[in-house]
Amino acid sequence: MRDLVLIIDDNPINLKLASEVLLAAGYTVVGAVDAEQAQLLLTTMMPDLILMDIALPGMDGLSLTKLIKTDARLCHIPIVALTAYAMRGDDLKARAAGCDGYITKPIDTRLLASQVSAIVDAVRIRQAPE
Repeated sequence: MRDLVLIIDDNPINLKLASEVLLAAGYTVVGAVDAEQAQLLLTTMMPDLILMDIALPGMDGLSLTKLIKTDARLCHIPIVALTAYAMRGDDLKARAAGCDGYITKPIDTRLLASQVSAIVDAVRIRQAPE
């Protein structure tokens, strides 16, 4: 079975596009439209990667990232900011919140699957016992 990716994005078009690209690449994908739905899903699932929109209604993506990274059960899950915020320093804010990567929107459908694969592989190498 391929890796399980949780995509959190309140824009249905972005959620569908990212999901379809990753499904076509063989990933298992689950979507959430806000932080609350994502938190509920994370009580019963353990994704290999989370793609996190930053501008979510209610709790924003950086706040949710901080919560996930302080949860002992979930903190090992790599989180990649998937965001239209592309101003200088936004990637640093995402990393400071705990994101392991940063992909700007609009996503490049030709690159998304390889970007996700590279991030998952890099995290596995970092987490592997020596």
